Amino acid sequence: MTKRKPASAGPAFTLSFPQLDREIPSHDGETIYQSARRSGVRIIGACGGRGTCGTCRVLIVEGEIDAADEKMLPGAGTATKKRRWVRACQVTPTSDCVMEIAARSLAPVVRAEFDTGETIEILALDPAVVSREVSVPEATLADNLSDLDRVIRALATPLPEVDLVAARQLPAALRGGDWSLRAHIRERKLIGFSAAGSQTLGLAVDLGTTNVAGFLVDLQSGARVASLGIENPQVAWGADVISRMNHAIQGPANAAELRQAASTAINALAHDLCLSIGAVTADIVDVAICGNTAMHHLLLGLPVRQLGRSPFVAAVRDAMDVKARELDLTVCPGAYVHLAPNIGGFVGSDHVTALLATENYWRGGTTTLVMDIGTNTEISLIHRGDIMSASCPSGPALEGGHISCGMRAAEGAIERVTVEDGRIKIEVIGNRQAVGLCGSGVIDAMAAMRDVGILDDGGRIVGQHPDIADVDGKRAVVLAPGVTFNQHDVRAVQLAKAAIRTGIELLLRDRDLREYDIELIVIAGAFGSYIDVGGAIAIGLLPVLPLDRIKQVGNAAGVGVRQILASKQARARARELAQRCRYVELSTRSDFQKTFLHNIGFKHRHKVRRAL
Repeated sequence: MTKRKPASAGPAFTLSFPQLDREIPSHDGETIYQSARRSGVRIIGACGGRGTCGTCRVLIVEGEIDAADEKMLPGAGTATKKRRWVRACQVTPTSDCVMEIAARSLAPVVRAEFDTGETIEILALDPAVVSREVSVPEATLADNLSDLDRVIRALATPLPEVDLVAARQLPAALRGGDWSLRAHIRERKLIGFSAAGSQTLGLAVDLGTTNVAGFLVDLQSGARVASLGIENPQVAWGADVISRMNHAIQGPANAAELRQAASTAINALAHDLCLSIGAVTADIVDVAICGNTAMHHLLLGLPVRQLGRSPFVAAVRDAMDVKARELDLTVCPGAYVHLAPNIGGFVGSDHVTALLATENYWRGGTTTLVMDIGTNTEISLIHRGDIMSASCPSGPALEGGHISCGMRAAEGAIERVTVEDGRIKIEVIGNRQAVGLCGSGVIDAMAAMRDVGILDDGGRIVGQHPDIADVDGKRAVVLAPGVTFNQHDVRAVQLAKAAIRTGIELLLRDRDLREYDIELIVIAGAFGSYIDVGGAIAIGLLPVLPLDRIKQVGNAAGVGVRQILASKQARARARELAQRCRYVELSTRSDFQKTFLHNIGFKHRHKVRRAL
């Protein structure tokens, strides 16, 4: 990447996106990518705009631009009105511009990558917030007791505290409801009031690096009443947590951008979930959130500089309860947010809730691996009652990030790759023309390339094959017209799978265990439920074990965070599990590098898929 030239004083320009029917301003010195991010125009940028991934391509239809890297443009550093594809993060407009965004950035999401909840779910109830219907006599000159005292008298329960914002809303709520309302109580404190007969709802959030999943729970029945998943808007600052933390540590304004992006996502989920059942966000009286340590810190506005550097120390590890309004969440005025506890390093509360949700699988003393494969892969080895946990910096490659044609699981994404008569065959989400490759397709593509002999043991694209072509002067495998898998993509997947496999091996080594001693692998995470296990074994991502020893359980973190939303007992159990886990930092171990390098290649793995 070439560093950008210093911005010179000059006028702002208008960027037009006909596909979106939108025009946005470009500020002085801003790249196209920066302008789009500021205005909420989605352009994929896995590296967060550092110029290292090449995924943020736009087509300049009209206008002039200046490029940071002269190699970005043919001839000189200025592109005139000739159509050309450029990297949005490396070019600055020097006039009004009309441009097109690559189809991969525009494709509508059809797989939200959260637990769909097709079956009715009733959670065990022991809620932190309870609601009571209250009717009081109308105030008169003879009975002029304060509004709050009237409510407390009707409740017949000593309540020494009331939330200030709730108190401000009480007079209007009482008189607007004909002196009847619903009071929400949390640990002998009145936190809010709503109309009589309204719902008492809780919001559980799995704040993932790539996606944010929200679940609405009726706190009177324990029923999950709505679910929704959206992309984490923080991806505009990078697909991985390191890119986002690097942005945050550059100054308070940068950290505030990331904090606000997370809050905006949660508010959007709250609004849409409530709208879907005819409720309002003020009916949400309790919130529970899980996420990895970086997501936790960025949401709370906690410092992340020390988290991103050895020895990777979190600012806060234990569970926390904070006022929702301190996080700019638009729910019941006095509602609290319960943040589940982290374990250590980058192993956060999402792994704790996954362990909580999968406890029935590993409680009996089996030697079990619980793992959530994603941008940051967390692994726990449970053996003889002990739990060892580690984080593997797998990066976004396995979810389509840092892949030249990678994309989210949207229409037009290749989700399955197989081999038929020696040729590569694909399946596309929505049965439409392929425009990119999502995470499950990435793993399948690697396995298929090994099957047909395109990849050698070291991961090089070799030989002559009808599916290999020369693309921009480099060999690549053509999966579909305009969708290729090149050598850089192969290396990105190799690094990701080597990190995960190394984490597994080092945890086993600490307990003097072999891979075949694993009695069960529990693959958690919505992404993990879509991958082909045979393909994952074939490329060396997972140990070679009988398929009946591997269980895909979906978004276990989402299940666990719903449990802690509904139950104080589950919150206590989550804290016990977090304290019980022994965090292991892998990257500083003397045997890490050697084991990692050993797992990059595919030696002795080419017959695994057929054997399975």
